[in-house]
Amino acid sequence: MATSHFANYMERDSKIHGVPLRFSFPPHPTAWVSRETHQKYVEGNDPITGQPLMEELIDALTRPLTEEEKHPEPFKKSRRPQLLEPDTEDNLRRLFIQNGWTDGLPIILPTEERVAEMLTGTDHDSQEVIGHMSVTPHEEKLEYTVEKVAINAVMAGARPEHFPVILAIAATQRALIPSSTGSWCHMILVNGPIRNEIGMNSGIGAFSPVNMANSVIGRAWTLMSICQGQAKPGKTFWSSQGNNNTYNNMCAAENEEESVWEPFHVTKGYKADESIVSVFRGWAMLSTSGAASHRSLGEELNIQLAVMPPLNSAATIIMDPLVARNLKENEGFSTKQYFMKWLSKNIRIPAGQYWKTDQIDMLVASEAYKGVEPYASWKKLPDDALITPYFKPENIHIVVIGGGISPLWKTSDYIYGSSASIDKWRVKK
Repeated sequence: MATSHFANYMERDSKIHGVPLRFSFPPHPTAWVSRETHQKYVEGNDPITGQPLMEELIDALTRPLTEEEKHPEPFKKSRRPQLLEPDTEDNLRRLFIQNGWTDGLPIILPTEERVAEMLTGTDHDSQEVIGHMSVTPHEEKLEYTVEKVAINAVMAGARPEHFPVILAIAATQRALIPSSTGSWCHMILVNGPIRNEIGMNSGIGAFSPVNMANSVIGRAWTLMSICQGQAKPGKTFWSSQGNNNTYNNMCAAENEEESVWEPFHVTKGYKADESIVSVFRGWAMLSTSGAASHRSLGEELNIQLAVMPPLNSAATIIMDPLVARNLKENEGFSTKQYFMKWLSKNIRIPAGQYWKTDQIDMLVASEAYKGVEPYASWKKLPDDALITPYFKPENIHIVVIGGGISPLWKTSDYIYGSSASIDKWRVKK
């Protein structure tokens, strides 16, 4: 079963995988609607077929398979030509836009010469397979090579010196644009010597459109997700409103020079002189401007969590260097880990607030939680009992980014995502 909104999607999915499943489609949406509404869905008709939903469901489960269903024809996707026919620059750019091969912004046309120049930024063979990607687990994952990544890098406006970082991102095989109807976003963090070698911004305005390396590296990932991950609105990409952060995916370097704590990649077991790319996936981004001390930051996070409980009990805090310095020198937090433990114990919300949505009941048993405790115990508590949603300090990640010029009464701290998962990849030529 799938809601009627995804009827066309499920038809394509069945063809791609060669499994002609029978589907019934209740009305859309099923999430965050009343029990009474659900009852009407059950008693009503399938909006796609017009048949009574429950009768259709029973029929689909009991009717013998047809010969076509027993022996489905394998789906064969036509291969794209490697080269386009010669044309004017304006016409070719227009063709890229019409075919949905861009992010809507002008691109650098990936000519053979430009792609060859991009490939000078790596020692990898151009035909080496880097991975497979799809914006949804239900679509066919397309194979892509070093050369295909180079094509997207050229389109993004990158230079050969940026290519090792872009390849590391490609090696995660993670598409940044989700198939969810939610408007998720990602963040790219670069650590180690390569930050300065390619001129990345880790200081003033690091997330702003003022630095070439940050902009083109982040944009290259967007174009990879569109061209290799097949992100197509209304077909594979279902984000209701979208997210402007996906234009360059909050791509920045960590300000290791001004940070009083060890760099993020070192806390994850890498050496300081290694160049590492980390990819964060977040549920939402919340500003905590106005918090400079550990107590004010904790209080601010508690206020934010009252609006949006942390479903997966994980978060990333992006912190201005001055805030980190104040926490260490004036408030005694000698390490990130010490501050993470304090936050873990002191960020609390009422159990009833955490369980305010029925959706979490469903999520508790999902793979995302990898076990039901302490969630099952929290569910039994009175609504006013205080719980610590960030019960694992290691699930609170801290990175230091910014110019170190914010006055302590107005910082640039953020909590990025209540669902922050991370991939880390070494950068190499």
